[in-house]
Amino acid sequence: MGTQRSDRFDEVEWDEISQSRWFEPSKNTLGVVFCTLPLALLGIYDWQVLGERTATFAFLGTEWNLEGIDYLFGFTLVLFAFYVVAPLYQNPRMTRYYWRQFKRNRPAVVSLGWLGVVFVGGLFGPLVVSAPEQSVLTGHQPPVFLSIDAANVATCVGDVVGGRCQGTLQHPLGTTQGGKDVFASIVYGMTISMQIAFITTTIVAAIGVSVGTVSAYAGGWVDETLMRFVDVVLSFPTLLMFLLILYIYGAGLGMFILVFSLFAWGGTARYVRSKSLSVSEAEYVKAGRLTGATTAQVVRRHVVPNTASSIITQLTLLVPGFLLAEAQLAFLGLGDSAVPSWGQLISAGRSDLSFAPWIVLAPGVVLFLTILAFNFLGDALLDALNPEAEAENE
Repeated sequence: MGTQRSDRFDEVEWDEISQSRWFEPSKNTLGVVFCTLPLALLGIYDWQVLGERTATFAFLGTEWNLEGIDYLFGFTLVLFAFYVVAPLYQNPRMTRYYWRQFKRNRPAVVSLGWLGVVFVGGLFGPLVVSAPEQSVLTGHQPPVFLSIDAANVATCVGDVVGGRCQGTLQHPLGTTQGGKDVFASIVYGMTISMQIAFITTTIVAAIGVSVGTVSAYAGGWVDETLMRFVDVVLSFPTLLMFLLILYIYGAGLGMFILVFSLFAWGGTARYVRSKSLSVSEAEYVKAGRLTGATTAQVVRRHVVPNTASSIITQLTLLVPGFLLAEAQLAFLGLGDSAVPSWGQLISAGRSDLSFAPWIVLAPGVVLFLTILAFNFLGDALLDALNPEAEAENE
């Protein structure tokens, strides 16, 4: 015969076709393992050999002591690279189609650019920007091109003109009452925001997708039990649990991420269950079952890939809630004061609004733009990845 392709439906290599359509799970999983292994070994070496007081590594004269949250953040970046970025690279035709749909929403394109700045700044900014340090003598320095009454500063870094301290490029966005540079604090706050975004969404996705798919395909008492448990999770007062853990173990970014992500997956589980039930009735799923595919194979090859677009969209819309919750808790003094988040910076300047409003306005504007960008991005992804939802809304 002139071709090696099978003419029989039940002899088609569905594994080969499904992998070429979107991504190759075996290679991507191997890449995750390959990249995670040295990260895990570094964490074990840091924990067992170096200890807490010894810096993990030094770069450009600055010592860095990585913590558990940093290693977890690195792991989520690896997952993002191999399960989000790599599939887009492996399927350029679909990527071009999604991009054409996405760029129709111009506010979303601008939002993507802003989130790219936040991501790059959070990932590489701490490597080139020195950590904000306390210096009471340089407190309340004004931003560049602005001035403040010299009586409100202990030592003016810039020139004093007409009894007013002028801002300088040394502190482009000014300083706090304690002398911490606002620009450096915002850059380090980008790292905190990216850690919250990536780690919480990874935990929510892992639990929500697992519970949702199991509930949809197990059915019966398993479905009923899991859904009632989801009701409990959705009804539980997350803030009360956080305050209780805060009283027992103390504040910390890792504790915030753990508590809020463990109580935020309920909506994702319900959504995944609903989408899984609708996808399970599709003809290609029935065809897969007729060829002898098991439930696990149907879920892995068909259900999860075909609900991935909706899951990504929902997770994108969850991130603003996490960022806003951290900022609110920090503003109320319920967060870890050692964490240089935007919420902590806003809290540090709330008593100085009358004469040093830049301490609150600078991180407040950055926080507002980031939350708005995630909302625009989520709406645009919903239209680009799931056009059926757009048609239903119309």
